[in-house]
Amino acid sequence: MKIIIAPDSFKGSLSAVHAAEAIDKGIKRSYPAAETILIPVADGGEGTTETLVSATKGKIKTIKVVGPLGNEVTASYGILGDGQTCVIEMAAASGLDLVSAETLSPLETTTYGTGQLIKQALDDGYRTFILGIGGSATNDGGAGMLQALGLKILNHKGKEIGFGGAELHHVDHIDLDSLDSRIQDCTFIIASDVQNPLIGPNGASYVFGPQKGATPDEVELLDENLTHWANEVARVTGIYLHDKKGAGAAGGIGGAFQAFFPAETRRGIDVVLEYSKLGSYLQNADLIITGEGQVDYQTASGKTPLGVAQAAQRQNVPTIIIAGSVGSGVDVLYDQGVVSIHSMINQPMALEQAMIQAAELLELAAEQVVRTYFHPLKGGHVLEY
Repeated sequence: MKIIIAPDSFKGSLSAVHAAEAIDKGIKRSYPAAETILIPVADGGEGTTETLVSATKGKIKTIKVVGPLGNEVTASYGILGDGQTCVIEMAAASGLDLVSAETLSPLETTTYGTGQLIKQALDDGYRTFILGIGGSATNDGGAGMLQALGLKILNHKGKEIGFGGAELHHVDHIDLDSLDSRIQDCTFIIASDVQNPLIGPNGASYVFGPQKGATPDEVELLDENLTHWANEVARVTGIYLHDKKGAGAAGGIGGAFQAFFPAETRRGIDVVLEYSKLGSYLQNADLIITGEGQVDYQTASGKTPLGVAQAAQRQNVPTIIIAGSVGSGVDVLYDQGVVSIHSMINQPMALEQAMIQAAELLELAAEQVVRTYFHPLKGGHVLEY
């Protein structure tokens, strides 16, 4: 019996690596003879660096950068096992988890630290990049990142604009010649599932601004400022980000990559699955188990369990999902190779308790799922009836 274990993180409680280990323990309690292969995965958001570094036997480099509110934070980037590919999570330097609920303010938050991570990787000699841009706390159109990479973004007095989405309306001049020239010698893969344009009712500010702390009035102001930013970008590059698909990702940093970088945007889970070589491990597999903290209608938009199930379906391997909670709208997943979806919660409990006990609950759920799925087996052998 060959079982692939490929979960995402269970946000706030288990990393993808620890989730895979818990599922493995549950399987081995049912069938010690089972061959299990652990391939923790992610969809471009939190955990992308860890999972890719783990899958490719790479390494991590940690530096000090400017955090989303201008304070110093510690952030890391990964070097994959090929020794050539650098993977950076925007959230590591500019993420929501670095800002308390009381200080959330997309008018002030900056992507400068993300630019510092890229610059350090350039200084270290890397030219192939994977950028995961999920989980941002920012709405600055990527201006901070570009400033960290040398781009001069000036106001009408010829001074550099400050940090945050509130500053974008001051942009009067963008000096393209000042941007780090090494960028044009690089390859950037942007791992993102967001298709929203930069501005308007479906843009970065209106759709994602509120979850980053913006009030209705601030959302309107941020959208106006991004419009001004897009106008200035178009004036110097000829690229109109206003309605461009994906430009609104991560507070507009998706647009910055489209306008200033030799970049290709791809679905996050597809990038991770390619580099983790999941497809090769699926050959002759009997089952794949995936999961994440919440599975609901949004999962079908390209989150980890869907991507894993689609990859498995192409090789006729059934998929089982184990989640912290199961919401509405999951029926569409059954057409993508998913045979069943299970919650790991086995009794009434508070969310806090479930998060504390996540590893134990996931292990128990995996044991029961595998016992049920392989009920004719014992110790890896078919029972005689």
